[in-house]
Amino acid sequence: MEKITQENFEDRYTDPIERQEIDKFVCKEMDRQIHRYIKGMRGTKRAMDCFIEQLNSLKTIPEREKAIARYIDFNRKAISGLDFRVVLARAIANYCDTYRYMVDFIKNTRKVAFYLNRIKHTYIQFHQLFEENGKFGLKDHEGKVLIPAEYDFLRTCYVYVDSLSLMPVIVEKGGKLGLVLPDGKNSVVADFVYDDIELRDEYPYFEATINKKVVGYLDNKGNLIHE
Repeated sequence: MEKITQENFEDRYTDPIERQEIDKFVCKEMDRQIHRYIKGMRGTKRAMDCFIEQLNSLKTIPEREKAIARYIDFNRKAISGLDFRVVLARAIANYCDTYRYMVDFIKNTRKVAFYLNRIKHTYIQFHQLFEENGKFGLKDHEGKVLIPAEYDFLRTCYVYVDSLSLMPVIVEKGGKLGLVLPDGKNSVVADFVYDDIELRDEYPYFEATINKKVVGYLDNKGNLIHE
């Protein structure tokens, strides 16, 4: 009898259709969790509608999974206290067509462990800062460089963005601050001309200062909006 390992479990002990359907129902549950978070943070219909519109524009489950994972990465409170076992149990209940089948599924501890690991791997994809030669950069959960280590200071922007848009990072270079997108291309969206950039909890997200005077606000595309 073949020994069960992490490497062979997916191919030999789960069905591709089952994985596809469980992924779909888990994605719906994670979508629901973000809805709850939005409601708790703002409670506005506009914010809810914006999130729904953006997520619904994504046609495939992998696209939605990636978008939700990125959202969670920059809004980590969205899963604060979330028990992934409950998420999986709801997905299993939606997938199974009989009560007996559902009970047998949940009793299969190895299969449940497989899907729990799959959920965490899919949705918990936290980026991390790294340092090289005294400079700082940003990597994704797999170690891919999002921003190269060429900045004196780097501040990740944990901010609620219901449009699922990619948020820039506050960085310092040559004694001045600017904004760079963590897109793997080192895209500068706001030049290094500011003495200070403060993060705000609402659009346009950044307060820009030169010579101790607020000169306006920067949006996530680096556009300066004057007061």
